[in-house]
Amino acid sequence: MATRLKLYMPPDEDFEEQPDPDVCVRLGDLLPLAALAQRMNFIWLKDFLDDEVRVSQDFYDVMQAFQNSQPTSA
Repeated sequence: MATRLKLYMPPDEDFEEQPDPDVCVRLGDLLPLAALAQRMNFIWLKDFLDDEVRVSQDFYDVMQAFQNSQPTSA
């Protein structure tokens, strides 16, 4: 008889706040690698899609302005 697979259900408890990252990476070094991994559809990149990335307030403001100024597709 075949063995049935069991789904792992994590406990319903709040996770502790994670510590600050240990590694600082320049955006100029990170973006080309992330873009290449996305373009080549590497599955491992999807493991990190929910991870948070810290950015400076001025960079965040520029990203928000850029997002709001994007033309809509017609």
